[in-house]
Amino acid sequence: MAKVKVRKGMPSVQLTKAAFAARVRERFYDPVFAGVGDDIDRVIEAAWDGYDAYRKSPRTRRAGPGFADPEFELPKEWLETRRRIRAAERAQRKPGAPARILLINGSARTDQSCPGEMSKSYRLVSLARDVLRRQRRVEVEVLDLSRLTSEYGRVIHPCKACVSTAMPLCHWPCSCYPNHAMGQVNDWMAEIYPKWVAAHGVMIVCPVNWYQAPSTLKLMIDRLVCADGGNPDPTSTGGKDPARAKALELAGWPYPRHLAGRVFSLVVHGDTAGVETLRRSLADWLSDMGLIAAGRKALVESYIGYYRPYATSHDDLDADAALRSEVASAARSLLEAVRLQRRGKFRRPDDGEPEPRPK
Repeated sequence: MAKVKVRKGMPSVQLTKAAFAARVRERFYDPVFAGVGDDIDRVIEAAWDGYDAYRKSPRTRRAGPGFADPEFELPKEWLETRRRIRAAERAQRKPGAPARILLINGSARTDQSCPGEMSKSYRLVSLARDVLRRQRRVEVEVLDLSRLTSEYGRVIHPCKACVSTAMPLCHWPCSCYPNHAMGQVNDWMAEIYPKWVAAHGVMIVCPVNWYQAPSTLKLMIDRLVCADGGNPDPTSTGGKDPARAKALELAGWPYPRHLAGRVFSLVVHGDTAGVETLRRSLADWLSDMGLIAAGRKALVESYIGYYRPYATSHDDLDADAALRSEVASAARSLLEAVRLQRRGKFRRPDDGEPEPRPK
């Protein structure tokens, strides 16, 4: 086994108390707060204490049975997310329950924010939702990532790349957030993880933004890394102890695939370039996590109003009956693949093959 070595050397990011106070006060820029300055000062003093002492998880309880170290103190918030994920797993595996489809709008654009107009992705998600709801015994949930740009306090914090230190340091679900010492709270992923777990099929609809996935979608993608090889027992690494995590990985890590076996479909649209590249990237990502493509017609890539003005792009979608038909077909193909998969008639031919190069 290779010797465990943890590399250090980056500069400190610790703020002085004055710099910390200045940043907190930026949240109270509105003149309406002028009359409560003394209260804000008291809040800053309390917040500084938590930051300086680095109380990331101020409310914990012992892990209990089922963990490597039952006496280890785990964040109550992490334990609650784990509880909801396990409940979602039980519901997803329940025989005879309706098929569950998760529809994801990956666009950041919304008429509830600066753009002032709905996205074409949202329209296509709505089309797929209506098609699916006309089918028998199916439950449809819409995850609209545009709420990151329009809803107060809605946030997905960025992935901290624990995987690159050692896979077991990446916990399932993610334990990097909330971090109360750093003010990194209200993380939406605590609600999003159970949505993915509960689904039998997932359909993502998104535009191309500069040849890439929209930042709203990419935030979720990065934070789903813990679903593919993530460690379900933070006590085994003593929380976030990199040396223990490295040793655990080098001793042999099974890379559990927490979302494997679910079925997916994709709709990627653009205006001038990039749809094929992004569709392939998303399909590869989902396949790498062990999800199964629902078939050729479930993977759609198309241009809407190719090189035409943005101002009339919704009109171009109105005129594109073929694309709307393709989206409807992708939704129906996904549902049919889910039904076949649940009856054991739709599976990857390589399911039983070992991983010669585990991730």
